[in-house]
Amino acid sequence: MDSVTPVGRFAPTPSGRMHLGNVFAALIAWLSVKSQGGEMVLRMEDLDTQRTSEEYVRVLREDLTWLGLTWDRETPPQSRQTRVYDAYFEQLRDKGLLYPCYCTRSQLHSVNAPHLSDGTYVYPGTCRNLSQSERAAMGRNPAWRVRVPDRVWEVEDRIQGISRWNLATDCGDMVVRRADGVYVYQLAVTVDDGLAGVTEVVRGSDLLSSAPRQMYLQELFGFPHPEYAHVPMLLAPDGRRLSKRDRDLDLGQLRKVLHPQELIGALAFSAGLLDRPEPIGVWELAALFSWQKLQKEDFCLELPQLMEL
Repeated sequence: MDSVTPVGRFAPTPSGRMHLGNVFAALIAWLSVKSQGGEMVLRMEDLDTQRTSEEYVRVLREDLTWLGLTWDRETPPQSRQTRVYDAYFEQLRDKGLLYPCYCTRSQLHSVNAPHLSDGTYVYPGTCRNLSQSERAAMGRNPAWRVRVPDRVWEVEDRIQGISRWNLATDCGDMVVRRADGVYVYQLAVTVDDGLAGVTEVVRGSDLLSSAPRQMYLQELFGFPHPEYAHVPMLLAPDGRRLSKRDRDLDLGQLRKVLHPQELIGALAFSAGLLDRPEPIGVWELAALFSWQKLQKEDFCLELPQLMEL
């Protein structure tokens, strides 16, 4: 039996310049798949067309190329995939798993609503069993939710280890399409990765909770589960997680004071992939790559040039 060619992906959101955390996740995704002789896919996650732009798409491609993180093929951006998502949405409807939800944002975030310890709300099923007359009386467009079963999903992650999630108690029935007709991240990403043949998903540890949600949708749509690796987060010097909104060490700033090999070397050293901070190219680093070396805890990048920014 032929072995499956590993397929990884970059999936940036073109809403600003990549910051160091984005670069780190992209680097590890590229190193993993290229160290196995695999294929890298680029996809623009531009569902929120109010925040994204073609100019940022151009800049993202340019920044990835500057780093040496080239890709083998590019799939359509999410903003052009609505008809594709429609077909999978109808699959859920045909299975009897969809229902309209009329809850407002304030209702969902009410102090009386169930919340987990991290503040995330758990949808209590308010609209799950509304009658036709009750729905008609709402007088506004609904979002659409998919029913989730009371069942445990086990996520085996290359970095985070094994975690177990019950969607019924950890998030409740999930929104798959907003009231304005825009499909949400979980459905779009599941369909995009499945159709692209993605075999491994590498992204920040802040997205670990997305894995069981996407695994559920993968099962409903008939897609195989990819392997997951949720990498540690890069932190700002004050301990905050890096943010595009705050323009934390974005590549526009970094490229003024660094060569790409210097940045790659600093990231690789801080992440445990190199014994000392020295400039290195991505192909040279791919030959040294090992998941066992990778740092598991969130960390700050120590680099003298950053003091100039």
